[in-house]
Amino acid sequence: MRVIATAGHVDHGKSTLVRLLTGMEPDRWEQERRRGLTLDLGFAWTSLPGVGDVAFVDVPGHERFVPTMLAGVGPAPAVLFVVAADSPWMPQAEEHLAAIDALGVAHGLLVITRADLADPAPIRRDALARIARTSLGTVPSVVANDGVDGLRSAVADLVGRLPVPDVDGDVRLWVDRSFTVAGAGTVVTGTLQAGTIRPGDELLLRGSPVRVRGVHALGEARSAVSAVARVGVNLRGVDRSDVERGDALLTRGAWWDARVVDVTAAGLPRQVVLHIGAAAVPARAHVLPTGSRLFLSRPLPLRVGDRVLLRNPGSHDIVGATVVDLDRLGRSPLFMASQRKPLGRTGRLVAGEWYTDDWDSLAARARTELAAWRAGHPLEVGLPTETLRQKLRLPSVELVAPLLAGHDEVVLPQSVVVAMAALSVDFATNPFGAPDATRLRQLGLGGREIAAAVRAGRLLKLADGIVVLPDAPDRATKVLSGLAQPFTTSQARQALGTTRRVVLPLLAFLDRTGVTKRLPDDTRQLRQ
Repeated sequence: MRVIATAGHVDHGKSTLVRLLTGMEPDRWEQERRRGLTLDLGFAWTSLPGVGDVAFVDVPGHERFVPTMLAGVGPAPAVLFVVAADSPWMPQAEEHLAAIDALGVAHGLLVITRADLADPAPIRRDALARIARTSLGTVPSVVANDGVDGLRSAVADLVGRLPVPDVDGDVRLWVDRSFTVAGAGTVVTGTLQAGTIRPGDELLLRGSPVRVRGVHALGEARSAVSAVARVGVNLRGVDRSDVERGDALLTRGAWWDARVVDVTAAGLPRQVVLHIGAAAVPARAHVLPTGSRLFLSRPLPLRVGDRVLLRNPGSHDIVGATVVDLDRLGRSPLFMASQRKPLGRTGRLVAGEWYTDDWDSLAARARTELAAWRAGHPLEVGLPTETLRQKLRLPSVELVAPLLAGHDEVVLPQSVVVAMAALSVDFATNPFGAPDATRLRQLGLGGREIAAAVRAGRLLKLADGIVVLPDAPDRATKVLSGLAQPFTTSQARQALGTTRRVVLPLLAFLDRTGVTKRLPDDTRQLRQ
């Protein structure tokens, strides 16, 4: 499953858009439906071709509900930014965009609604220009009135661009809703950003262990739910009054409950509200030479490197910041000298502005985690950088590569090595004769084995079920250079001695990589 949040001004059609995409009613309260106004977070889901299940978090657009909006957008990896064609750019649209930028959200889609009431071109140009100046950068756009098929296709493309989630990471599920189910007890919901939750798991809630009685996703009980996902967690022996929005279910021993937090943001007012996930905690800000120290009104489970939002409760100002230290205890072996170098600490520059005074220990732990990952995931190549960052509590993924330097060589299982040797013999006869499904099965190469070989650089995947050796594009280029330019698909197929099943994705690959240029009459020529 993937999770997408809505964003945009009040009454611009966010909830209507979610209903159009899912066929479900996202607003939960009767007064919301009566007034046509989203007051709280709403949730709905659908399945899209090629990408599977997608859940939507529908947030309120009214200025009075900015904390609720942040609770919905904060944990989501992507946004649908909604603007109406018959309205100018509005204040809450600007506020939502500022929050998205401060969070560093990098994936989005602009959706123009109510195009039957006005020309969508002016607001599209204005919105795209404003969005391009934020962390979202240049985003695609779609007009909702053009039809649900195009809209669903655009959302599927957005989902296809999202990074692979860290399903083995530590759980920190920010609770955005809690309620009681007759016969089951207390249920909490949230967006699972990393990790996996299963019935029987023991997690922490407000520092106390709790047992997971059951997990639900998309309205069904599951044996496990992995990130990124909307999840409902049934907790055993927890009273509804013991949990509220902004609490977090946590992997034991993986998070530090911090009351004093140093952040990169400077020039903050004395009183701020810190937002992370669904939590909103008042704090007092004190000036540091190049940032601020925050004294929180209650502890929060944080790590160095976390991205937080800081909001002035007396205005609409929202500032993004990165956590650089917790509780002044020097718990991290890494520090940023430009922020605050602890007394007596001298360190080695690792990456960017990050230093460490415990390099050998940190590198040894990284190698141990890499070895454990390989033992448990023989068909995976390397260790996902975000997984290692979280396990070592590193503040940035840019630190991972230096720690693994010289130890990140690719190791494939012996069965895959043997299969690759057999494939090399096949390709020696015909370098463009991609093996069919029967041959791949004979060699024991299923989807996971092929994916491992691709990540190891031993195979090149042209399309689903079509793999060749990595040097095939270069060899094809040499063959095609001997043809009269431009050439047809049939001529390329004959010259390469292969089938349409292979030549079509191979030519598409050469188009994408800039080797060939596809002409209006569907012929191609090599680029100079």
